[in-house]
Amino acid sequence: MQWNPETIVAVAAYAGAGICMGFGAVGAAIGEGYTAAQANHAVSRNTDLSGDVFKNMLVGQAVAESASIFALVIAILLMFLNFQGAPLIKAPALFGAGLCMGLGALGSGIGSGLPGGQACFGIARQPAVTGRLTTNMLIGSAVCQTPAIFAMVVALLLIFIDFSSVPLRPGWAALIGAGLSTGLAAIGSGYGGGVAAGASCEGVARQPLAVAPVTTTMLVGQAVAQTPAIFGLLVSFILLFRGIPASESLAPAMALLAAGLCTGLGGIGPGIGNGQVAGGAVRWVARNSAIATDLMRVMLVGQAVSQSTAIYAMVVSLVLIFVV
Repeated sequence: MQWNPETIVAVAAYAGAGICMGFGAVGAAIGEGYTAAQANHAVSRNTDLSGDVFKNMLVGQAVAESASIFALVIAILLMFLNFQGAPLIKAPALFGAGLCMGLGALGSGIGSGLPGGQACFGIARQPAVTGRLTTNMLIGSAVCQTPAIFAMVVALLLIFIDFSSVPLRPGWAALIGAGLSTGLAAIGSGYGGGVAAGASCEGVARQPLAVAPVTTTMLVGQAVAQTPAIFGLLVSFILLFRGIPASESLAPAMALLAAGLCTGLGGIGPGIGNGQVAGGAVRWVARNSAIATDLMRVMLVGQAVSQSTAIYAMVVSLVLIFVV
């Protein structure tokens, strides 16, 4: 049986769609489950506030659902594209798009559920600051979604850019590597941002008067936790838009694929680690806001050290792209 290019492109697109939605459903479901579990805990603690807790739970779950909705959009696009006349190079591009969005939704889905759960529990503990808890939850959850948005941007580029001038060898590796770089790196940043946001809601419930320094520390900590995803996005853009000479050798293709894997995998740990540092700082700012500046300094230095491993990964990726 012989497959023409259009059939191969269709097979890659359908496989990408399945991977995209399959992975995309995992993170959001876990995040929503955590929010609901904490809501049950909150209601058992303070039954009179079950209505407020219930509403906050639904809002938190709706935000966590966003990551899977992004995956659904990309999966639908992949399933219903017109493959007529598509060049063979489009196959790895569409498969890479599915990988990118599916993996990119994992961390954001789980991470967005953490502030939702902590906000529900905080309402039962401090009903007087329900509005502030909901606000912090929404802000923190929104920041958690940025890595998934990065993944969606790369997926859309892979779907809609015309790659007909890109040589199939080693272009296929660059396109799949671009999807892996942002998709994998987004996992750590999405989850790490959720750890910081969850700690913020916990801190506001513990000490409502410290809401300003707690929120500031959360946002700064989340911003640093997003940098591994930004590194992944940068390497993806380089792989997508750098001119690649044709080569029949397998070595250049493996170098480009490894570059995407290196930054993607190398960003998972630093993203989570930075979120843990930020979460610890936020909790202690709530307990002792008088030393918020000192805690912020320790947090930033600690995050910078944790970030160094992501930088090492990006350096190796750049060497693989431009030198090897």
